[in-house]
Amino acid sequence: MTPPLHLSLAGQAVDALRELVLTGEIPAGTRVNEVELAARLGISRGPLREAIRHLASEGLLVLVPHRGAHVPEAGPADVKALFELRTALECAAAELAASRRTDADVARLHAVCAESRRTYQAGERFPYRLDLAFHRALLEAARSPYITEQVHLVQQRVVLLRSGLQDHPPHQRASLDDHDALVSAVAAADPSRASDVMRRHLARVCAQMLTSLA
Repeated sequence: MTPPLHLSLAGQAVDALRELVLTGEIPAGTRVNEVELAARLGISRGPLREAIRHLASEGLLVLVPHRGAHVPEAGPADVKALFELRTALECAAAELAASRRTDADVARLHAVCAESRRTYQAGERFPYRLDLAFHRALLEAARSPYITEQVHLVQQRVVLLRSGLQDHPPHQRASLDDHDALVSAVAAADPSRASDVMRRHLARVCAQMLTSLA
């Protein structure tokens, strides 16, 4: 059944606005100009306002009554708090993935890792989509829908914070190595090792982000 037009437009507006926020095209601290953005996206302000409210519910925008919405800024305390939550969730997911994965899950993880490394070796900017794709594949292997839902929200917040930071090639290379190690642990059906690798990976990512913010 085709969804009503207004719902379809709102959904498209959510996707378009999320992309602008997560890629840093609307930088942190910037107010969302509804008139300008509606014209840019070719939609009316009604669906755009629905999209703004939706992204505010995900923590990607801050909506202030009578003042509009802006992209939130974050400091070191926010990064630490986000990674405390992300570590708890994703270490559990890594353990579950190692316990529940199928051969198809392992193949999918290997494929994402290979594409990520190809992109990195080609000198392209390490895109957030490939990083999210890897963690999404891991969550699919974990088969825990509630953990998946919460990790998705936390990861978006992390991507938002990273959008304003400079690329760091050694960090990107280390992340690729971490992903390979995670796949190895999951493929070996070793929950303890998978959790340990994930914990070290997230600790390094958090430390690198804090250094960049400083």
